Amino acid sequence: MAPRPYWKGYLKLSLVSCAVALFPATSRSERISFHWLNRESGNRLRQLMVDSDTSEPVEREDRVRGYQVTKNDYLMIEDEDLDAVEIESSHTIEIERFVPRSEIDPVYLDSAYYLAPNDKVAEEAFAVIREAMEGQGVVGLGRAVIARRERLFVLAA
Repeated sequence: MAPRPYWKGYLKLSLVSCAVALFPATSRSERISFHWLNRESGNRLRQLMVDSDTSEPVEREDRVRGYQVTKNDYLMIEDEDLDAVEIESSHTIEIERFVPRSEIDPVYLDSAYYLAPNDKVAEEAFAVIREAMEGQGVVGLGRAVIARRERLFVLAA
């Protein structure tokens, strides 16, 4: 089965843009994952959220996120607060600058993805950008909003 894109959008360099798709370079499907089971019954266990003082279960509608300010002092964050500061996605990876490949230390790289043109029209512009970077020995630095977070990208040929 062909891999599905993680994200679709546009690669933009100055006035040139082309439709692209982002594919994960690794797959989690080969990972082995385990579940917690009851040794006696063999039944799968489920996680239960409980109040740390009362040990009583807390229903989903009564849960709220919190940021620890000091020990035992939390700032409650409502979903509406998070929605108010949500970063709007432009579905664009904008190449901001080029740097020599040797200036990027791989220790700072988090995850690997493949970026590919998403349609026939985009193939030519994508190829021009890729070949220019490869010919100059540089990588592109860019950013995009994916999954509600701004991500920094190193685009290498």
